[in-house]
Amino acid sequence: MNDLRTYCETVAMQAAQAAAELTRVTGAQKQQWLRAGAAALREQADRLAEANQKDLDAAPGFGLTDAQIDRLRLTPQRADSIAVALEEVALLPEPIGEVISSSVRPNGLLVEKVRVPLGVVFFIYESRPNVTADAAALCVKAGNAVILRGGKEAMHSNAAIAEVLGTCAAAAGLPEHAVQLVATTDREAVGHFLRMPEHITVAIPRGGEGLIRRVSEEARMPVIKHFAGNCHVYLDQWADPDLAVRLVVNAKCQRMGVCNAAESLLVHAAAAESLLPRVAAALLEQNVELRGDERTCGLVPEAKPAAEADYAAEYLGPVLSVKIVDSLDAAIEHINRYSSQHTEAIVTRDLDAAREFVTRVDSSAVMVNASTRFNDGGEFGLGAEIGISTDKFHARGPCGINELTSYKYVVYGRGQVRQ
Repeated sequence: MNDLRTYCETVAMQAAQAAAELTRVTGAQKQQWLRAGAAALREQADRLAEANQKDLDAAPGFGLTDAQIDRLRLTPQRADSIAVALEEVALLPEPIGEVISSSVRPNGLLVEKVRVPLGVVFFIYESRPNVTADAAALCVKAGNAVILRGGKEAMHSNAAIAEVLGTCAAAAGLPEHAVQLVATTDREAVGHFLRMPEHITVAIPRGGEGLIRRVSEEARMPVIKHFAGNCHVYLDQWADPDLAVRLVVNAKCQRMGVCNAAESLLVHAAAAESLLPRVAAALLEQNVELRGDERTCGLVPEAKPAAEADYAAEYLGPVLSVKIVDSLDAAIEHINRYSSQHTEAIVTRDLDAAREFVTRVDSSAVMVNASTRFNDGGEFGLGAEIGISTDKFHARGPCGINELTSYKYVVYGRGQVRQ
């Protein structure tokens, strides 16, 4: 493009205008758009598959890992799940205008706290084309205009999805620029958008730690972010052995290249001798490489010695760090030291241990006798998510439509004046 900054400013200004126009769009119009979009994506499944294949063909040239290529791939099941997610978002209650709380003051003033859109969301993400549809659906359902900047790895898939959704938006009476896909993969475009707080309300990066750190450092508007998904499973001394095996294998192996997959396993010393070899055998059957402390290597000959860095690593692949701990306290201290505050799980039959764990572990989601893989907007009933935030402001955990809103106070009086 001849003038990249001018292009970016035009996109941002169009988004700001669309956000203003969205205040007049009804919930019924949003539902119409989402349902029509889901139907159109199913009808054009072959077109989406062709676009995705172009991205897959180009993937080796971008040096993508196996985990990244897996994220990029649109299988028929994943393609249909995009449409399902749109339909689920359509079914969610309309958030805008919801009265969150209200009270009547002694002087008769009615004070209401009312949910409102954020405004314009600049969303930067990498090689997961389903995120294009999820982000568009959630942002617009929450009354926001969205600027989508996907990675070059998924440019054909993203463009195909965005075009379908744009056509359906126009038919439903939504503003033309409510959903815009940035038409350049030039990295400088991101910097331009991040310097436009007069048009963009919030930036949301979703991808590798390098991308998120860059956005956090350069953005002149608030950022909702998560850095890494170093998720832990702790097997307490009172863990059920069969349940422990099933949950650990699911947390690690159900899909390894995602942020809520387990990356570290902690085992109470009192149960390690009987429990760890069983769990390790199940993981080794799935070709997972184990990196453990000295006691772990003594019980599991196949395990390799772990380095200090292993306990802080997000592998996104078939590697798991393992450590034997002497107590629940030691497990919690280890997690709070090395965790990225994403998702942690305890497996136990001791209710007091579970309560202690969920109280003291400082992460966006804490599971009791359940897989870390459940920390997901769809699984939590949010319909979909725009990301899983490890921040504490403004949102934490899966970010659905409510996390993409703010509020304002609306006050009704009958002529009261302040004395």
